[in-house]
Amino acid sequence: MRSGKTYYISGISPPAGGKISGISDSMSKIGKQIVNIPQGTEVKLADGVLSVKGPKGAFSKNFRDDIKIQINDNKITFAPVKNDIFSRSLWGTYASHVKNMIAGVNKEFEKKLIIEGIGFKSEVAGGNLVLALGFSHPVKVPIPADLKVTAVKNIISISGINKEHVGEFAAKLRSLKKPEPYKGKGIRYQEEIIRRKQGKKTA
Repeated sequence: MRSGKTYYISGISPPAGGKISGISDSMSKIGKQIVNIPQGTEVKLADGVLSVKGPKGAFSKNFRDDIKIQINDNKITFAPVKNDIFSRSLWGTYASHVKNMIAGVNKEFEKKLIIEGIGFKSEVAGGNLVLALGFSHPVKVPIPADLKVTAVKNIISISGINKEHVGEFAAKLRSLKKPEPYKGKGIRYQEEIIRRKQGKKTA
């Protein structure tokens, strides 16, 4: 990415001038926003590693040097080092990542899944989430150390300070038994609406 070449997103041809409307502009708007550091939250940047610590915990993340991150007077600003499409896309992405890091150490992110199906159930046993999903054997899924998982009746709650980890683990569980469109059996997000299909009618 540092060869001096311009990279374009597959399937999108750049217009005259080499600027793709709607991609860099939207990212730039996010990147230009100033991120405020709440009271009781500590943010440090050293050798490309941003560390955030707050009431709910602490974690770190690596950032490329394509974006200059500055921390002054409890405010964080972002600026691309180069004026190209790749840097402008990172600009907004990095700003979003930092916002989520600060938000997570102050109030944990949470995802809820609903299990539907006769005989389908879940429980937390030790460091595993044990699922009965209609297979010949229960499915055991190790719970990541940085996440909290509870299973009450047919609702699985996943929470943690890292938004990406919460989302990834929720997606992993859902993939074990995706909801089918006829009776809705399977695992779905709490806010997810499954479009139902009409079953075959018997004469």
